[in-house]
Amino acid sequence: MTTFQRLTDDRMYEALLEKDQQFEGIFFVGVKTTGIFCRPSCRARKPKRANVEFFPDTQAAILHGYRPCKVCHPLNDKDETPDYIRQLLDELQQHPDLRIKDAELRQRGLDPNRVRRWFHRNHNMTFQAYQRCLRINHAFGNIRRGENIPQAAFGSGYDSLSGFNESFRKTLGIVPSKAQDRQILHITRLTTPLGPMLAGATEAGICLLEFADRRMLETQLKRLQKRLKAKLLPGEHAFFEPLADQLQAYFEGKLTQFELPLDLVGTDFQTTVWQELMTIPMGETRSYQSQAQHIGKPKAVRAVAGANGDNSIAIIVPCHRVIGSNGHLTGYGGGIWRKAWLLEHEAKVVAR
Repeated sequence: MTTFQRLTDDRMYEALLEKDQQFEGIFFVGVKTTGIFCRPSCRARKPKRANVEFFPDTQAAILHGYRPCKVCHPLNDKDETPDYIRQLLDELQQHPDLRIKDAELRQRGLDPNRVRRWFHRNHNMTFQAYQRCLRINHAFGNIRRGENIPQAAFGSGYDSLSGFNESFRKTLGIVPSKAQDRQILHITRLTTPLGPMLAGATEAGICLLEFADRRMLETQLKRLQKRLKAKLLPGEHAFFEPLADQLQAYFEGKLTQFELPLDLVGTDFQTTVWQELMTIPMGETRSYQSQAQHIGKPKAVRAVAGANGDNSIAIIVPCHRVIGSNGHLTGYGGGIWRKAWLLEHEAKVVAR
């Protein structure tokens, strides 16, 4: 039974009234009086209960004669990065020394306020702050690779060493000469069918993959920074492209086993639990009790559950495959609905 089949019409209508984004991708609503269909989170005026019907996907809604809403655009990927933002990101990635000011954005036909809002919503900083972080990130990497400080500064677009030193200190909390003593936790945003995810990487591997709306995400980030003695900065990393490619293949049902270097940041016990999670085959589930037995600590059920909850690499370290001993789905940082979706998706892939 799919997640859609488990939901009652009353529950879906309640989600529609509340514009509940947690139900994105789970159902779509057709409005009989207008002939359009919408997302659960649509901002348009809400129809009466008697005037709606629900569908598991856009295809079903279209086959029933409904047209896509012009307010919430249900045929579009809600979390897809707009083309104008993607072009800016690509340009900055190729030329990290660039400084694109508001005046230049206007010359390109872009509204600086719109750009600023997107970066603030998705990266919790302005576009100008994002550019500064990229420049420092680029300089930091070059210093770690052996460049002297003046080369790194001027090669990253800075006009003076004093300005570079001050910006470096404000961003990383250290002076450039101490770069070898600090690690960078590279962060990027990825789009998936279940919503945006935040990915993080160190020189050792992927250390973070979590849904951007997870309530404990900020706590996870602080914990990672403390344990790694690292500074979090947005920017690209060599591991992000294969991560994005493999995630896409996973969601398309073409990949059953990830092959990525991982940096499991935790205690010895937590690392043991996470490594055991990766032995659970796709399409199968395990109870917390069974997981505790597998690591040779049958009485550590609660500790195992706690370690699962502290897992910072979702999907790849598949804590979603652990369920209650009664077969019920239990807590999941990304939300129970995502856990149900992932298990249903994996069951379908294995059954092919």
